[in-house]
Amino acid sequence: MITSIARQSIILKCLRQKSVLVSNYELYYAAGIAKKCFGISVDADMEPMQLLEETQKQIESAEPANDQEKYLIHLLGNYEPDDTHDDQTKEMFHWGETEEHMWQVSIT
Repeated sequence: MITSIARQSIILKCLRQKSVLVSNYELYYAAGIAKKCFGISVDADMEPMQLLEETQKQIESAEPANDQEKYLIHLLGNYEPDDTHDDQTKEMFHWGETEEHMWQVSIT
């Protein structure tokens, strides 16, 4: 799995406000972004269903600062994870929670 593609996918979905999450790699990146944006308490070591449920619970009362954050909440509300949880999902989460180029598709 190429992590930069999963990252770009989430950024594009939030910018265009279209589509849905399609993998746990996207889930973990989106949850990392949600942690950064909304200050929620989730981490990369959580199993997929636990991560999703805890993220959903904590962002219920979040006040998005822009349309991208609003769509991020939407994305996280409509996903059914599988059991995939590996080093790359953890990498995606950490990338999201430390994202330096918020909402920029290309960072090279």
